[in-house]
Amino acid sequence: MYYSPEGTLINNEENTRYISSAQGLREAMDKGIILEGTASLCGTTHDLTVGLPCGKGIIPRSDGAVGIDDGSTKDIALLSRVGRAVCFKVVSVAEDSSGRVSAVLSRRAAQEECLERYISTLQPGDIIGARVTHLEQFGAFVDIGCGLPSLIPIDAISVSRIAHPSDRFCVGDSIRAAVRSVEGRRICLTHRELLGTWEENSSGFSAGETVTGIVRSVEEYGIFVELTPNLAGLAELKEGIAPGQRVSVFIKAVIPEKMKLKLVIVESCTDTVPANRTMDYFFTGERMEHWVYPPACCGKVIRTDFV
Repeated sequence: MYYSPEGTLINNEENTRYISSAQGLREAMDKGIILEGTASLCGTTHDLTVGLPCGKGIIPRSDGAVGIDDGSTKDIALLSRVGRAVCFKVVSVAEDSSGRVSAVLSRRAAQEECLERYISTLQPGDIIGARVTHLEQFGAFVDIGCGLPSLIPIDAISVSRIAHPSDRFCVGDSIRAAVRSVEGRRICLTHRELLGTWEENSSGFSAGETVTGIVRSVEEYGIFVELTPNLAGLAELKEGIAPGQRVSVFIKAVIPEKMKLKLVIVESCTDTVPANRTMDYFFTGERMEHWVYPPACCGKVIRTDFV
């Protein structure tokens, strides 16, 4: 069973029907259905208020997230939900004389179900959906279901090296990732394996072509230019070129046995790097056992074994 990241259900027609009336909320409570709403307030006691079309819902602090009670989850996990979608299960529903609804909700219950029925079943090599929630220098935090977090380390985002995860992702991006390791409730993910091998990426380019790329680093011996997230080549030094710039490059040579692209920078492009980058995944299956990046004719070893 798949449990989606928070924000996936909020505009869903069925979700809207359930949260729009006391009857709908009671029906969802009886069926144990996970719903979503937007947290509008985190009070002084760190209870979350959820706006509902028929009234309001309250998520008590202790029900705000798995781990709040024992301190393994910090209260910032509650404060940071204000203005964002939160998942929940309905605990109780009451109506006043005017028909205004007040509901007690539990995000923790939704997360516990997600842990038990979904996350506990994940194994290394499983391919899952995720949503980017936070970017740090060391990696990208993602929601892998009902607001439960996981980390993609920066070196596992792509083969082409980046200075910061924001070079590849934006907060809110829906992505795919592979389960790298499982330690209890902690899931570590990797992403680069889904972006293809050297051969798969280089097959779209030929010597003699001029294409665009992104400068990723400037070294004493040359300039690394990314053509795809899993493919970069080395160009000769050129004045006025800096990391992050888009450039046009002439492809001098494609050398599979050395896993190299020889490039010449033609000029810097005047436009900026697009803010929203769509990810082209070469692997679209549900499970991966092995990934070997170099071509068979190359002696280098870059591989991931999930089993």
